[in-house]
Amino acid sequence: MSVAEHVASNIADKAPDQRADNGADKRLAPKGGNDVGRSVAVIGGGWAGCTAAVELARAGFKVTLFEAARVLGGRARRIETDRKQLDNGQHILLGAYSETLRVMQLVGVDPAQALLNLPLQMRYPRVAGGPGGMDFIAPRLPAPLHLAVALFRSQGLDRADKLSLLRFSSTARWMDWQLHQDCTVTELLERYDQTARLTRLLWRPLCLAALNTPPERASAQVFLAVLRDSLGARRAASDMLVPRVDLSALMPEAAAKYIEGHGGAVRTGAKVQALRSIEGRLWQADISGAAVGGTWSTYFNGVVVATGPNQAATLLHGIADCDTGAVCASLTALEPETITTVYLQFASDIGLDSPFYALLDDPDNHEWGQFVFDRGQLDASQAGLLAVVISASASAAAEQQDLLAEAVAVQLAVAFQRPELGRPQWFKVITEKRATHASTPGLVRPANDTGLPGLALAGDYTAGAYPATIESAVRSGVAAARLLNGVEP
Repeated sequence: MSVAEHVASNIADKAPDQRADNGADKRLAPKGGNDVGRSVAVIGGGWAGCTAAVELARAGFKVTLFEAARVLGGRARRIETDRKQLDNGQHILLGAYSETLRVMQLVGVDPAQALLNLPLQMRYPRVAGGPGGMDFIAPRLPAPLHLAVALFRSQGLDRADKLSLLRFSSTARWMDWQLHQDCTVTELLERYDQTARLTRLLWRPLCLAALNTPPERASAQVFLAVLRDSLGARRAASDMLVPRVDLSALMPEAAAKYIEGHGGAVRTGAKVQALRSIEGRLWQADISGAAVGGTWSTYFNGVVVATGPNQAATLLHGIADCDTGAVCASLTALEPETITTVYLQFASDIGLDSPFYALLDDPDNHEWGQFVFDRGQLDASQAGLLAVVISASASAAAEQQDLLAEAVAVQLAVAFQRPELGRPQWFKVITEKRATHASTPGLVRPANDTGLPGLALAGDYTAGAYPATIESAVRSGVAAARLLNGVEP
């Protein structure tokens, strides 16, 4: 009997009621030789890991999802603060996020209830006598008529700006949204003579919001992929979807119920410390955490590593007698980008006229905010709460939190010409230092397939056309599940 067969036999012989002192099930692998061959561990309960676990459970695998934190969602999750329950960052989705919407529905979340659906728009506070911005709202018309009408009706853009936008859009469609050689977004915009005002009011904020990378460093090809599937697709693909519920409730918690309802298990507060290959046929996982009663090991036929890139590199590097050098190198080469969200609480009767606005940022003058969301229009229990987003926020995050919050409040008061917005009741600054990776030109991202039997990667950082978004994470989770199920991604 081989080592792998001996391990499988021992798993099958273990009593089903063997438990840790705290009631956690130590025997996570299913009983029976055939079932052992269908057991899979998913390490990491972010959106990629939850998606992979759901897809594998749907395919009939016995899935165990491990998450080191107490809350599912990874870098898009709910957190408890000393003030109130908040998200670790304000997010916005697009109608083009087809896989995200499909998985939400699969696990029982109704997108129509969980998301506020808005037409494509880029709106700035417009104050009489002030510098203003632009006001661009796409009507509910078939594509591309909706964009043409929106451009015709838009305010704040002159004739040169509108012709510049039309020229860019037409050229991008003619090129099929593809470049022969990648370059930065700034170089792309200069190549096609985009006006300084249009770049300032539209292209730069779109690039920051979508890629979390400044245009002067961002990949033009990745940016074009986002534009292709939103501006260049059907009208609904460009819709902007703002979560009404917290990010953990938006999909991950429903995914946990789906996994458990299909015979799987979800272990929060459980960290996988190491992986070992058993003759290339089984995987041994060493798990620790108070939630699982100490430290112990268990075995699986397959594993999806869906942690952040640094944690994934650590796990893969620690696998003995396996060539993971190239994968680890691509993981550690990813440059992290920061996102900061500044929450400002005002009286419950204070709000904005629209669910969200773009802001004219000027970091040199301590005007950090790029978008502001009125949380009260999304959830009545959060009336008076504004969320200000700062993408690629390393410099802002280096500021003292009280000074950053004060600067953002003053920016809002000036932008909207409303002095009361400069005096919040309280603030909370939440920074995700590794929110995404920088989407730079020619970046080589690791594949889902690690080259090791039964071991796949999942995460918004894996190879794909999209930047590090929720949709990218979900698509990666689907691809990893298909790999372990023997289906071509």
